[in-house]
Amino acid sequence: MSDDTIDLSVFTELQDAAGADFIEELVSTFLEETPGILSELKTAAQSNDQDQFRRAAHSIKSNASTFGAVQLAELAREMELGGLREEMDTNETQIAALDVAFQSAASALKSIING
Repeated sequence: MSDDTIDLSVFTELQDAAGADFIEELVSTFLEETPGILSELKTAAQSNDQDQFRRAAHSIKSNASTFGAVQLAELAREMELGGLREEMDTNETQIAALDVAFQSAASALKSIING
């Protein structure tokens, strides 16, 4: 990739260690489950549930880091460490940015998997 969406060295190292078929399965699970976790973030923000918000951000960060999804992992890390903000607009903006980063990472991962 020519951008920083996926760190190919991280992805390749994981693929070499676990095998292409298993990584394809992991990526598929990540792509299926992450929209639900993003929904959990939105729900946590709306209900002002700091713990749920941080757990959801942590899950996205950890999964994204596994695949080398650098930008997605960094945004999720910032949300995990920063927690909910008092201003609802800020939370919504962060979640929207995370969603965009996820869509970008999902597209990049699909391209890598599909060759």
